[in-house]
Formats: sequence, structure tokens, C-alpha cells
Amino acid sequence: MEIDTYKSKTKKAPLKTKPRTRPLPKAKISYKEAEEDFEKSLQILGIKYEKKFQFISTKHWRFDFHLIEHKILVEISGGPWSGGRKGKLKNKAWSIDRYDVAADMGYTVVRIESAPIYKIHEDGPLQIESNFGFSWLKRLKRQTPNGPDQTISPD
Repeated sequence: MEIDTYKSKTKKAPLKTKPRTRPLPKAKISYKEAEEDFEKSLQILGIKYEKKFQFISTKHWRFDFHLIEHKILVEISGGPWSGGRKGKLKNKAWSIDRYDVAADMGYTVVRIESAPIYKIHEDGPLQIESNFGFSWLKRLKRQTPNGPDQTISPD
């Protein structure tokens, strides 16, 4: 039946063929590049890490990397499930709450920004631009976790 005749006989609009569900979110290219670069840097420097680390088993809170020796959680901004920093206030509060719980458990949270332009929030975690990630890891590698300070002589 033609659309015009259907409309005239039933006084209804035809059914929409567009699906109501949205497709699953996809990672942005800048996020993928930043994640791959950071993982390569970790492998080159020989730093032990876990990927997609969930620090509380009852929550769906995940961080992109967990640097095991240093007890540092690394979050790369712009992930496919983050939804960005825009949106409702409750989503932002949920994200900040995750950082607070991690800090209370003794973790240090570092946020790597994959976007070239970003705002630094003083009240949040340490933020590093993605192209400075390797140099930050080199400085971190020089520090020995839980070891003696090498600048003080034992005498």
C-alpha cells in the first residue's frame, strides 16, 4: 500500500523504520593512540602494569592502567565508556567520587589527557598531556618504590 493512501485511510503516520537504540560508543582515535603509546612506553621501560584495572569488585569503576609497583592508577581521558566530561552533574560527581575512593584506598590517580586542548582542574587528579607521558614514566622509573633515598649517604 502506498504511503499516501495509508495516511488517508487510517489517519496515521507510517511506522518509523529507524531503530530506537543507539549503537555502542566507539573509542576516539586520539584515545586509542594515547592508550597504545602509553602501553608501549610501559613495555619499553619495563614497568609492571595491569590493564583495565577494577579496584573495587562491587563497583563498575575501572581505570585504564594500574602501575603495580608504584600504586598509581592511570586514566586516559576520552575513553569510549566515559561519555566525556559533558552531561549531567550526577555523572561528573560519580567520576569524582571514583577518584576520592581510590585516594582513600592509598592509590595515586593520574589522568592523561588525549586531547591537545584541555582544562586543568586543581581539585582533581594530576593531569598530564599524552605526549609527555613517556618522560613522566622515565622519571617515575628512576624513583625506587619503598626503597631508601639514594641522595642521603648511609654514614
